[in-house]
Amino acid sequence: KPVSSTMAARFGGARMFSAVAGKSVKKTTQLKQMLKSDKLEFIMEAHNGLSARIVEETGFKGIWGSGLSISASLGVRDSNEASWTQVMDVVEYMSDATTVPILLDADTGYGNFNNARRLVQKLEQRGIAGICMEDKLFPKTNSLLDTRPNQPLANIEEFALKVKACKDFQTDPDFCVVARVEAFIAGWGLDEALKRAHAYADAGADAVLIHSKKGDVSDIEAFMKAWGNKAPVVIVPTKYYKTSTETFRNLGISTVIWANHNLRTAVTAMQATSKQIFEDQSLINVEKKIASVTEVFRLQRDDELRVAEDKYLPKGE
Repeated sequence: KPVSSTMAARFGGARMFSAVAGKSVKKTTQLKQMLKSDKLEFIMEAHNGLSARIVEETGFKGIWGSGLSISASLGVRDSNEASWTQVMDVVEYMSDATTVPILLDADTGYGNFNNARRLVQKLEQRGIAGICMEDKLFPKTNSLLDTRPNQPLANIEEFALKVKACKDFQTDPDFCVVARVEAFIAGWGLDEALKRAHAYADAGADAVLIHSKKGDVSDIEAFMKAWGNKAPVVIVPTKYYKTSTETFRNLGISTVIWANHNLRTAVTAMQATSKQIFEDQSLINVEKKIASVTEVFRLQRDDELRVAEDKYLPKGE
């Protein structure tokens, strides 16, 4: 008897598809539907297989493979110090652990058009639903670093052609390429942001991500008023977190990315637990505050292994 799709997903057999309303729907198709939805959608950050599974269990319909979070979890800076193959190893585990689409933060595409189009092909093989590329120079600098003002941007035509190369060489028509516009981050104004967004949409981008590090939503408001709904707009409200979600709906935003909050939560929890154990030289004050080992086993899908062992290992006399 064939294993169920749910059971297959538990050990990586359902990278490309997942069940939606009882039907198998490609992860790429799910992501494209989210981007084109007429209601506001949400994607939550994860940085490894375990956090990705937790995000899906929570109920999120999509996962953000955060470059900041993945690099930080590897102990390196968000400056392309982790190679694209190392990042791919991480997102492969994330894809195997989940049945919802993953949008990978692909930085600048890890080079020119040739690097970017190869990246797309390798990600498709691993069941990743889409990439988000930013129009900065390789190696990239994190957009929220206050010590790096006026970050240099890529040539508009060069980046637009990079987007086109990714779209031309993807094999799944529903694989998504989101073009991230860094004009506001780099200190440029609305006109530059619009010029870049139009160029990338014309090149075939499935959506544009408009990034801002202001503490209010004014950059996003100005862009949306002038954009004319040419393509879906994605935002990352890490800095303007006090803005209500209803404001995003009223502006006509397609998708909100909660971009790094599981990583930051983990940092706070690990710092507190390590400090408590170090100071107490005991576990007595932490055991009831942390996940049980049984819960870790559950998240690892130990139940699937036990069922498989019963089916595939010979029975002793």
